[in-house]
Amino acid sequence: MGRGRLQRGGALMTRLVFVDMDDTFLSPDKSVSAENMAILDEALRRGVQFVPCTGRNVTGVPRELSEHPSVRYAVCCNGALVCDVRTHEVLREVDIDKGLVRSLYADVRDLPITFDLFADGIVYTASDRWPLLDRLCLTPEGLAPIKRVRTCFDGTVDEMIGAVGDICRINVFYLDEKDARSVWAAVDARPELIRSSSLPCNVEITCAEAHKGSGLRWLCDHLGVDLSDVVAFGDSSNDLTMLEVAGDGVAMANASDECKAVADHVCGSCAESGVARYLRSLWA
Repeated sequence: MGRGRLQRGGALMTRLVFVDMDDTFLSPDKSVSAENMAILDEALRRGVQFVPCTGRNVTGVPRELSEHPSVRYAVCCNGALVCDVRTHEVLREVDIDKGLVRSLYADVRDLPITFDLFADGIVYTASDRWPLLDRLCLTPEGLAPIKRVRTCFDGTVDEMIGAVGDICRINVFYLDEKDARSVWAAVDARPELIRSSSLPCNVEITCAEAHKGSGLRWLCDHLGVDLSDVVAFGDSSNDLTMLEVAGDGVAMANASDECKAVADHVCGSCAESGVARYLRSLWA
């Protein structure tokens, strides 16, 4: 594991807590546990702000968080978007040039994949790719929120790229690893882009300077918060930069090995309300 919890004046300090959603703050069934709800209340009492830090769009942040008074900001689309969830103001957005989006799609268009666009505060999936969602290796509980936050665009991906506004993230769902490797190669051939993943069947694509770590750092700079006063929780490859940047990067017990390797600590699993239990111990 990494650097160890930073300290100041001999006392542990927490001003911001950044939490990934799926398989981190959310239980396996995508609900928010009673323990995790209680830790939001405790954070409010302590003057600590919780920040959802997710690959989801802001509309995909569960209402239990977005409407809780301890939550003011959200880092979305893997760091490409930083929002004020109360005023709905976009504070930071890092978009992908549409020419680059078209070029990438040209390389992968013949694969049986989705090519979802995060734009206009919406996640768009082209209608001719929509049926692929039902073939993904996901549980019904995992698939339901994916469909719920998506808008089916009546047209092809080419038409969709032209019709939507600025694009801050691309998501690809694939059916087998052979197709995934083709997508990885197409992304890796473009140094302007980076890729990560949060599910066993997806690729998340943003500009190279847009990732959870850069979103965390930007919000801390914006609020005047020292990184040593930040705790971050995550479980998968799209959380790596966030765990590396935070003063205390915490991997879930159910996290990938690469997450655990860069984290300062490992807490309980998402099924055990690991976020709440770690913070209760930290704040004891």
